[in-house]
Amino acid sequence: MAFFGLFSKNSRENLDKGVSKTRQSFFEKLTRAVMGKSKVDDEVLDNLEEVLVTSDVGVDTTLKIIRRIEDRVARDKVLNTSELNVILKEEIAALLTENHTGEAQTFADIPDRKPYVIMVVGVNGVGKTTTIG
Repeated sequence: MAFFGLFSKNSRENLDKGVSKTRQSFFEKLTRAVMGKSKVDDEVLDNLEEVLVTSDVGVDTTLKIIRRIEDRVARDKVLNTSELNVILKEEIAALLTENHTGEAQTFADIPDRKPYVIMVVGVNGVGKTTTIG
């Protein structure tokens, strides 16, 4: 799936290659957060929350994700940490789907007036330069 239709296949492949280090780092942190744990408990959720916040997911979004995972743990009763990556991906995808309004502009929607400015914002190490390149 293209990122909400913003990137062509070639651009998406370049973006994927550029942010692979960030993705790898995130999942390494996640793996360390649940290492040695057999079930999803408060300690695992606290570690997951820390990983998400330090990975620049944002506090509000992190709290929504944690709340959703807590609900699934309560609903499914027993949930082990080996399933956590799958559940995390599902919940993040669900949040993105819910928040996608279809109003996102594509790069083709840039006005004909020149010059124009595209502002890219993010904290250090999130892949701004790689994405721009």
